[in-house]
Amino acid sequence: MRTRILHVSDLHVGARGLEDDLAAGAGVAALAERVDAELVVASGDITHRGRPEQHELVADFLRGLGRPLLVIPGNHDIPLLPPGRFTQTWRNFEAQWRTTEPVYASEAIHAVGLNSVRPWRHQSGGIRNAQLARARERLAGAAHGALRVVVLHHQLVGAPWRAARKRPVARRNHVLAALVESGAELILGGHIHQAAVSERHEFEVVGTDARSVVVSIAPGFSRPRPNRHGEARGVVVYSADDAQLEVETCIWLGDAWQPTARRIFPRG
Repeated sequence: MRTRILHVSDLHVGARGLEDDLAAGAGVAALAERVDAELVVASGDITHRGRPEQHELVADFLRGLGRPLLVIPGNHDIPLLPPGRFTQTWRNFEAQWRTTEPVYASEAIHAVGLNSVRPWRHQSGGIRNAQLARARERLAGAAHGALRVVVLHHQLVGAPWRAARKRPVARRNHVLAALVESGAELILGGHIHQAAVSERHEFEVVGTDARSVVVSIAPGFSRPRPNRHGEARGVVVYSADDAQLEVETCIWLGDAWQPTARRIFPRG
């Protein structure tokens, strides 16, 4: 049985996102239909300033795709300034999505969302041990053979030229090891507005008998900022069966999202 996930990230609605480029929004709806995505994942920064009207706009767009959704917050999805940043941190996000750590479960996919946003940090994020314990419990409930996915906003891998500003999740090695030991096969993120895809053994010496995991970061969905170099515009499609996981990056060509790169990894 083959299943597919469509991964979008960093829509930044309210800056120059969907409301300024409806063609790209319609294009991703067509892509979801074309690949018959079972699940659409949005890995944070769905808004630019976390305002209620921005959350309403992006929620309407994502629900309009007509697919099951797993949506988590990014560092832009909370109020920019205090006191609301600390006293009503998740109010606008949860008004649309109810929780910052959703779960999607089917016979083919078991996906767990983790909230890596910390209000006192704008760029870097973190995952607490209690969150890792919850992730372990939730992944343990996966159906036999289901693709076990974890989604967070802050990256676990990324291009080195973005490292200065776009710091990865705190305690990256600890977080990665805990998620792998919990059974995660695919870990998704965003934040850096660039694509990055690696299997654990490609960046960490852990021995050939250690569990494998594919870590994938989606490019930004919104248009790159004019003065920002090193930002890409794209989405990612994951296709899995019992034997392998295929990761396909698609870029916006002005009238459609088209594949630009494909990698294939063995499951397990």
